[in-house]
Amino acid sequence: MTAAEETFQPTAPACWCCGGEFDERDLVRLGTHPEVGVCLGCARYLQRRAAEREDELRISPAARLRVGVRGAREWVISRGWHRLPVVGTVLQRIDRHLP
Repeated sequence: MTAAEETFQPTAPACWCCGGEFDERDLVRLGTHPEVGVCLGCARYLQRRAAEREDELRISPAARLRVGVRGAREWVISRGWHRLPVVGTVLQRIDRHLP
């Protein structure tokens, strides 16, 4: 009797933020920590959080405008308008160009 060979099936790389599995091309790797991969959606979210933190640290008229935009975004999301068929598509397209 011979032992069966074990087959190694590598798992898909996972996002360190949301835990979802993605193709390698859909992950952003950190420079000095290549073991850390973040999906594109989480990378966008982290960029927005970093910009929000910078605005908190340096108050300016532009920062106040961005705070207003963020407030409007949260208001729209809390009402679920971003999920509506026509209005949601327009809002999501606009959101790509906002801070």
